[in-house]
Amino acid sequence: MEQQSILGNGEMQADLTFISNKSLEIKNEIGKVIVGQDRLIELMLVGIYSGGHILLEGVPGIAKTLAAKLLSKTISTHFSRIQFTPDLMPSDVTGTSVFNLKSSEFNFVKGPIFSNIVLIDEINRSPAKTQAALFEVMEERQITTDGQTYKMDYPFFVLATQNPIEQEGTYKLPEAQLDRFLFKIKLAYPTLEEEKQILVRFKEGKPLHDFEVKASISVEDLKKCADIVNKVYIKDEILSYIASIVNTTRNHSDIFLGASPRASLAIMKTSKAVAAMRGRSFVIPEDVQFVAYPVLNHRIILTSEKEMEGAGTEDVIKNIIQTIEVPR
Repeated sequence: MEQQSILGNGEMQADLTFISNKSLEIKNEIGKVIVGQDRLIELMLVGIYSGGHILLEGVPGIAKTLAAKLLSKTISTHFSRIQFTPDLMPSDVTGTSVFNLKSSEFNFVKGPIFSNIVLIDEINRSPAKTQAALFEVMEERQITTDGQTYKMDYPFFVLATQNPIEQEGTYKLPEAQLDRFLFKIKLAYPTLEEEKQILVRFKEGKPLHDFEVKASISVEDLKKCADIVNKVYIKDEILSYIASIVNTTRNHSDIFLGASPRASLAIMKTSKAVAAMRGRSFVIPEDVQFVAYPVLNHRIILTSEKEMEGAGTEDVIKNIIQTIEVPR
């Protein structure tokens, strides 16, 4: 009865139309430049509506950084980019206190992390000391320095990229930091048809910055979309389904470290965002399955035996989903 009453709510239907239309506008704007990558764009939007940070992983040249920059352009807000390098210091990210000769006081000068959308390029190129500077701001949306706490403005999203192939000069991200990313999205090469479309689109040598991508959503609209996501209905059977998936990762013979309750909460919230974007006021099992991979693939560690077999986390997650009974 509760689900039926929500479905019959005219205001909710209007909200669903709003978030669907906004999502389509953003996809169309990004699609002016990027060919394919529909799943990537949809997942990035899910992450933005859910208020989470996103890690993009893929080989060079498949539009990781470009996708993040284009997404930021479609939102009417501030954007900054930080290139992580081995010599980058925490203060280069968060900011530092500078002595003011006129007032004889130290003034805090904010670093590039103080923005709304922050692109961290090649996040795995900085050592543990710099990575640790991100722990507080990614989880609590604040920076504490010299006994003072500085809150981040809404919205605050970190979009980070990393290359899984090149290992020289890189550092493994701490598990605690990986857990702070809502999604880890693995990008694949374009298909043959998409590759042809890329060549056709850029055959005249038109530079990327010549493609005009306009802002499609304001901060107020973004808040409204987040509120719409929160109102999406999810029945207890679906919650039990999510709990079973995550719990199985902790009791699986192929997994050394399973997912935390943060993963359960992430699947619940992002599945609601998927449902809203697809025009539904309620979550179905397919929504859960769609987000399970990017939510879990960086939160579980396979056993050494399974890794030696060449298996990937996606294979194990797929196996878990296939073995758990889907609620009707």
